[in-house]
Amino acid sequence: MATTIGIVGKSGSGKSTSGKALNPEETYWINCDKKSLPFKGWKSAYNAEKKNYYKGSDLAMISKILTAISDKRPEIKVIIIDTVNAIMLDDEMSKIKQKGYDKWTDLAAGIYELIQLSNSLRDDLIIIMMFHQVEYRDDMTGQVERRILTNGRKLEKIQLETKLPIVLYSVVEGTGGNNQYYFETQANNSTGKSPAGMFETFKIDNNLRAVIEAVKNYE
Repeated sequence: MATTIGIVGKSGSGKSTSGKALNPEETYWINCDKKSLPFKGWKSAYNAEKKNYYKGSDLAMISKILTAISDKRPEIKVIIIDTVNAIMLDDEMSKIKQKGYDKWTDLAAGIYELIQLSNSLRDDLIIIMMFHQVEYRDDMTGQVERRILTNGRKLEKIQLETKLPIVLYSVVEGTGGNNQYYFETQANNSTGKSPAGMFETFKIDNNLRAVIEAVKNYE
């Protein structure tokens, strides 16, 4: 059983940048957003020639890549899906003229199955799924809460966080070039979570390499 980690945050909060320290020889980057990665040298680190990069949001192709890596690429230890929201949005826009309930059911089933597939892959694989967040006011407490942004009520009801063992929130603080980027490891008016004792502190550096080491060393 692979370990699937959700990284959730606003645009510009350091989600993609957190992967800059990963070893490209052991990492496969699925660029669903189809835009340049936000760190220097990424094109030489991740490309088709190295067979560690795919640019696209086609759900069937992404599922095929995951299965192929699990079965035939033992050197790959980490897979980045950046972002799952791009998969949802592109699927929705491709069916924008389609009316009826089925398109939302199909989308919900596709994303649900993607997470189920990720969780079922090779034991030594770590799947990083990046998501955008949405803020909403809780009707009971009146507090502003954060959760994964999804398309359609069906996915909202599923609550994707419940299918992920680890959910870290990327946060940026500061202004004027003195920004501090970090991950929150537990809930903070959010759906953040991680196993007790996996991380020593509530705030950790937004460094996926360090996160993965913590996951590997956890007992």
